[in-house]
Amino acid sequence: MGDQEEHQPRDRRQPSQPRTGSDQPIDPEDLVRLAGQDPTPERIERARRLIREKGAAAVEEYLP
Repeated sequence: MGDQEEHQPRDRRQPSQPRTGSDQPIDPEDLVRLAGQDPTPERIERARRLIREKGAAAVEEYLP
């Protein structure tokens, strides 16, 4: 026990392509939460408009 560490096998599988998140639709409520704000109806609507206008680039503009 003492100095011996319990070794567990590592998961060495690599995804065939890295996931960036840009392959998934952006949810306005998630965008508001990621910005560290409470999801009020006004903030969700602002995020929804920004997503509609900017697409995936809205994430970079909305987040601090």
